[in-house]
Amino acid sequence: MDLLAFDGGQLYFEEQTRADVLGLIEQAAEQYGSPQAEDLLMKALFMAPENLTVLVALYRYYFYQHRYEDALTITAKVLRVIAARIGFPPKWQDINMNDLGWGIMQSFQLVRLYLYALKGAGYLNLRQGRIDEAAAMLTKVVELDSRDRIGAQVLLTVAEHQRLRERGVECLVLEGY
Repeated sequence: MDLLAFDGGQLYFEEQTRADVLGLIEQAAEQYGSPQAEDLLMKALFMAPENLTVLVALYRYYFYQHRYEDALTITAKVLRVIAARIGFPPKWQDINMNDLGWGIMQSFQLVRLYLYALKGAGYLNLRQGRIDEAAAMLTKVVELDSRDRIGAQVLLTVAEHQRLRERGVECLVLEGY
């Protein structure tokens, strides 16, 4: 499945975001380094709790603040919201190629965002030292994205090397990984 092929439109989000909510996100961006930025994003989340633009803005805020647990919480919500919209099973572990095909018929952009969010959650778990959880998430992305358009394979390799190192196995450093 070629996950880079898409036909214009908004890259991930097919939903409209209310102007007042977008205004809050823009204000938060302008005040990024201040405590008010998070308050503005939380207000936007309260006003539009399942809006993907809001959720991604909040995820990015937490990620760049190195608040990985908070970013993981938002990522889990993104996965739940998208799964409900495109008919994926509630648990990412249960998604298979048939689900992927069905999801693409519903919204190609949301399937891409779902896979990027799952990759992001894998990366965050890797950063938090939860190697097995990271590897499971990244394995699922690689399984569903056979051409590695989402780019999860390199992170999966890192996770696998980390698991081996934890078991005392020396790993060769592979060029490009």
